[in-house]
Amino acid sequence: MSNATRIERIYDQVVRRNPGEAEFHQAVKEVIETLGPVLARHPEYAEHKIIERICEPERQIIFRVPWHDDRGEVHIHRGFRVQFNSVLGPYKGGLRFHSSVYLGIIKFLGFEQIFKNALTGMPIGGAKGGSDFDPKGRSDGEVMRFCQSFMTELHRHLGEFTDVPAGDIGVGAREVGYLFGQYKRMTNRYESGVLTGKSPHWGGSLVRREATGYGTVHFVDEMLKARGESIEGKTCVVSGSGNVAIYAIEKLQQLGGRVIACSDSNGVLHHERGIDLALVKRLKEVERRRIKDYALEHRDAQYIAGGSLWDIPCEIALPCATQNELDESAARKLAGNGCKAIAEGANMPTTPRGVRVFQQAGIAYGPGKAANAGGVATSALEMQQNASRDTWTFEHTEQRLQEIMQGIHHHCHEAAAEFGDPGNYVLGANVVGFRRVAEAMLALGVI
Repeated sequence: MSNATRIERIYDQVVRRNPGEAEFHQAVKEVIETLGPVLARHPEYAEHKIIERICEPERQIIFRVPWHDDRGEVHIHRGFRVQFNSVLGPYKGGLRFHSSVYLGIIKFLGFEQIFKNALTGMPIGGAKGGSDFDPKGRSDGEVMRFCQSFMTELHRHLGEFTDVPAGDIGVGAREVGYLFGQYKRMTNRYESGVLTGKSPHWGGSLVRREATGYGTVHFVDEMLKARGESIEGKTCVVSGSGNVAIYAIEKLQQLGGRVIACSDSNGVLHHERGIDLALVKRLKEVERRRIKDYALEHRDAQYIAGGSLWDIPCEIALPCATQNELDESAARKLAGNGCKAIAEGANMPTTPRGVRVFQQAGIAYGPGKAANAGGVATSALEMQQNASRDTWTFEHTEQRLQEIMQGIHHHCHEAAAEFGDPGNYVLGANVVGFRRVAEAMLALGVI
C-alpha cells in the first residue's frame, strides 16, 4: 500500500468514527496529508500505526454542569475535557467557555495542541477542554458558581503530573481563580501547578497574559528576518480585540509596526494613523465594553459594523480571533493588496483554501500550531516556577519566550528545507511536531 493511500484510509476512518465533527476532520487532514514523505523515510511509523494512534484521544470526558444564576434559575451546560496524548508529559491545554463549544471543537483544539506543545520542546502532552457556557454578560457571582460546578466534576481528572489546564476563549485570570479555588477546596491541596494562567499575585507567571500575542509577533519577526526584512515600518492588521490581539498589537508597535485595524465579532475598527492601544486595553480589560466605543473617543477612527478586516490593505496580517475566520476570498484580497506575512494568533483561523492562496502567492505564512505556541510555552514556564516555588522577572520570562519562538521557527524552517519545500511552515511544523511525538510513542511501546 502506498503512503498516500494509507493516509487517505486513515482520514476516511477518522471521519467515519467521528461523525459531525467538521473542525476535527479539518485539523486531522491538515496534518496527516503532509506526512507522506515522513512515512517514506520512517516506515516504522506506519508499522506501529503511529498516525492512527495519535488521531484517537487517550480519554474523552463529557459531563453535566448545573448551576444557578442571580435570579435563582437553574441552568445546565455541558463540560468537556479531551486528553489526547501524554507521551511527552502531562496533558496540557486550555479551557474554552463559549456557546459554540461542542465535542468536535474541543477535539480539533486538542489534536492541534499535541503538535503545538511538541514544537515548544517542553515536556507537555496535548489536551483541551471547555463548555458551551458563555461568561459574557454574566456577573462575577454567576461565573463563580459555574466555575465551581465545572471544577467539582473535572477535578478528579487533573493533577500537576496528570493534566494541567489553562485558559482560552472566555477563560481568563478571573475564571482560573474560581476554578483553582474550587480545586483547592475539593482536594485540600494547594497544588498551584495544576492550573496555569493564574494571576501573578498567587502563583501565575509574568508574561503569561501577553505570551500568545507576543509569541505570534516574534514568529512573524523570524519569518521576515529569514527573507531579509523586518517588522519596522510595516502596516499591520490584527483580527480580534481580546487578549491575544491586544498583546500582538502591543508587540508589533514595540517592534516598529504600524497597526491600523482590529476587530470583534460585530465589526471592524479602522484607525489609519494607528491604533491607540491604551484605549483598547481600557475598553476591553477594564470596562469590558465593545470595540465600537473606540470611535466615540477617536473621531478620526471608523467602526464598520459587519465589515471585513481583510479588505484593509496591509503588509502583515495576524488572525487572532477564532477558527476559519479567514477564507479563500479574504486570502485573495490580502494577497492582491500586497500582504507579505501572515501568522496565526488563533487556532486554525485560515481555511484550507485560504492557506493555499497564501502559499501560491509566496506569502510567508505561519500556521497556528507554530506561530501561537508562545502561550502554552509560557504556561510550561509557569509550571516550572510553581514546581520550584520560584518566581521570575518579566524580562527573564519574556527572554525565555523569545528564545522558544526562535527555536520553533528555526526547526520548522529547517524541516521544510529538509523535505524539499523551503519556506513551507505548514510542512515544517507538522513534520517537527509529529516526529517528536512519534519517537516518544515508539519508545513507550503500544499504550
